[in-house]
Amino acid sequence: MRDDPTIRAVRARAFTVPTDAPEADGTYAWDKTTIVVVHVEAGGETGLGYSYTDASVVPLIEATLATRLSGLSIFDIPRANAVLWGAVRNIGRSGLAASAISALDTALWDLKARLLGLPLATLFGRVREHAEIYGSGGFTTYDDRQLCEQLEAFVARDGCRAVKMKIGSEPARDPARMAVVKGVIGDAELFIDANGAFTPKRALTMARAAEPFGVTWFEEPVTSDDPQGMALVRAAAPAGLEIAAGEYAYTLDDLQRLIRTGAVDVAQADVTRCGGYSGFLKMAALCEAAHLDLSGHCAPTLHLPVAVAAPRFRHLEWFHDHVRIEQMLFDGAPVPRDGAIAPDLTRPGHGLTLKTKAADAYAA
Repeated sequence: MRDDPTIRAVRARAFTVPTDAPEADGTYAWDKTTIVVVHVEAGGETGLGYSYTDASVVPLIEATLATRLSGLSIFDIPRANAVLWGAVRNIGRSGLAASAISALDTALWDLKARLLGLPLATLFGRVREHAEIYGSGGFTTYDDRQLCEQLEAFVARDGCRAVKMKIGSEPARDPARMAVVKGVIGDAELFIDANGAFTPKRALTMARAAEPFGVTWFEEPVTSDDPQGMALVRAAAPAGLEIAAGEYAYTLDDLQRLIRTGAVDVAQADVTRCGGYSGFLKMAALCEAAHLDLSGHCAPTLHLPVAVAAPRFRHLEWFHDHVRIEQMLFDGAPVPRDGAIAPDLTRPGHGLTLKTKAADAYAA
């Protein structure tokens, strides 16, 4: 361990990576993804964190948040978090501020583990050796060939035991899309994600339409801003269909609201939005107390150290866009084996380093 744990420098950069094809879900369309990467220095080591967010987060980090961290001990991460959340009180905690703090928190934990010479999975303490993944993509812009090729590959190449497709852009087409996917994925489970596209009644109509295809997971059938509506869907949905949400839970209050209203069978959390590893572990404790399983939303590489540490953790989303970006921009990104990924215990921290030359080509 290095002698001086004082935080000396904080840097942030944004990179925007075009998608490999046009993409859309039930409520949004996009052709690029921005990732904000943060480095924090202390004790002669550097920690790395990131968030999938907007490039405007960079000046928020460098002009507003970095100065609050300067001089703090890297070993006092709870104190650093209190300072960061306090700094955004008057500008709003959720959204951009939460994603900025999430990137910083993951960098702080990575740096702490590197100074201790430990893998983050070891520092957190493992409940399991690996994290199960499910393949995720199936965008509504894909034709049937693209849809089937991508989701079938998740099963055949990566060993995923479940795959997820987007629905809701054209609801009348969705049952036929589910049918063609089910025809190529064999015994793998089929998940659907509406990204909040439906009203409760229309969501129930879709839930019943999905039943013949063995769909077992319906994510955000209605917006997570309407937990009562989601609870109505959950109560009336087919017995074998689980309702999931939580990717927009920026704070513990957000997730607690979903749990208290009975909105979900499985909760989701995202380390790039919920306050980083610190926030994710708190959400994991909240789920454990509520007897609910927890699933990691997107950013699978960054989630891995806490995915193996959370007690009631079910699986990680092996999301096409983020898998592609993480393998392009970072050394140390995991490779699936038999439908799971495992931390590299020979590398300190989360084991990731930025491929600077590769990333420079996408500088925002």
